[in-house]
Amino acid sequence: MNWINLAAWIFLCLGVGAIGARWTAPEIHTWYRGLRKPAFNPPDKVFGPVWTLLYILMAVAVWRIDSAPPSELKAVCHALFVVQLALNLAWSWIFFRRHALGIAVIEMFFLWLAIAATMGFFALVDPFAAGLLIPYLAWVSFAFSLNAMIWRLNRAPKPA
Repeated sequence: MNWINLAAWIFLCLGVGAIGARWTAPEIHTWYRGLRKPAFNPPDKVFGPVWTLLYILMAVAVWRIDSAPPSELKAVCHALFVVQLALNLAWSWIFFRRHALGIAVIEMFFLWLAIAATMGFFALVDPFAAGLLIPYLAWVSFAFSLNAMIWRLNRAPKPA
């Protein structure tokens, strides 16, 4: 097993998280605080630890794909992984920096699809690696609902 490869994947995934956090953090106590949120919105302090764990699980999952025997599917797995990681990062920009709540809902739908596709292809190479992404898909499912409700609660009323 290549531990340097694992460290590189962890660095990449946590790096994406750090970039997203740089876009998010300045907005938490200003713009985000002023939004109406549903009752099921978790406290702000929950998001950092959850995302850190998810990024580490993602890194371990893709590392397991790297460590699997040679397969033509590995290239597809890597491509899908990079796509979902890019969509993950894009969401932070769209939601927190652009304040585009509705577009963020649409983007998160595509993120969810990309994660599901990544899991499907990972399962063909290493089912355990796919299983490591289950918490990520579950969290993004929850976040999708949360994002959709925040958008709904904060849409400007239509003029009469």
